[in-house]
Amino acid sequence: MAEKKILTYTGMKKLEDELFDLKVVQRKEIAQKIKEAREQGDLSENAEYDAAKDEQRDIEARIEELEKLLKNVEVVDEDDINLDQINIGCRVKVHDIEFDEEMDFSIVGSTEAIILKGMINKESTV
Repeated sequence: MAEKKILTYTGMKKLEDELFDLKVVQRKEIAQKIKEAREQGDLSENAEYDAAKDEQRDIEARIEELEKLLKNVEVVDEDDINLDQINIGCRVKVHDIEFDEEMDFSIVGSTEAIILKGMINKESTV
């Protein structure tokens, strides 16, 4: 059985929105690109067709990845967070002694972690 991925509600919603966009919007757009490229004739030397098929493959791979991820997700209820411990869903403030500055971080699961946006993995050494 696959390991559960822990997400905040916001993180799960973001992935669901991406999946919806891929399935509803981008699939339709790429189908149109492929149709237009086919209408140009010989597919053996048609760069637009090859590029569109590559893009379609990438979209389908991401859809599969997101569906698999969302099937094994555990959502952290941010209302039930124990504020006596630092865990997923918490916001923390860290003081960097060397540069004498404070930084704010959101603690998230590994799937959501984006350090440049202040979202760090619960396993981070920070």
